[in-house]
Amino acid sequence: MRLSPFFEELMSAYSAELDDLTTDSAGHDVLAKRLKTKRGQLSQLLPMIECNPEMVAVAFHKGIRFASPEVMDDLASQDPEDLPPWSTLLASVSLEPWAEDLAQLVLGDPNGDQFLVVAACLEYLQGRSESSAEAAAGRTAVARDDETDETDETYETYDEDADIDLDDAGADWLAEQGFDRKDQLAGDR
Repeated sequence: MRLSPFFEELMSAYSAELDDLTTDSAGHDVLAKRLKTKRGQLSQLLPMIECNPEMVAVAFHKGIRFASPEVMDDLASQDPEDLPPWSTLLASVSLEPWAEDLAQLVLGDPNGDQFLVVAACLEYLQGRSESSAEAAAGRTAVARDDETDETDETYETYDEDADIDLDDAGADWLAEQGFDRKDQLAGDR
């Protein structure tokens, strides 16, 4: 799938916006709470749909279902002036009941029609990204298990009783890299 420069840039910003909403400063997952707040503030956020659609589109996160990935893939390759009207896209997407209420509010704005198309595309791309990340994480976990099996047999374990002076070893390595040894510097003074 090829993303248009428009959606490529917006997708990066949309993902960043979701990341910002996901956790608080203590690292707690607060995404649901923050999305609820954002949805409640939608009418105040409408002026942003033209200049920063990604900041408002997150209000529709997990509220859109996609019946035709082919239509959405094609949509993601288009520039903003080539996007179809929201009513045309409705044949390929459906909204959760709470998202339908938000969509009606957005459609009251002169830019609401195009914004909903953009929001749907961003949510679709995010869902694809999450699916790809989950699949990659699964492949990585399997690869790590395979590596662990191999490394257990191949590498020696660390021996705490080994007679290695880490200061000397570090100084030797630095000397090999072209640095003067500390003990030489102290003797030169």
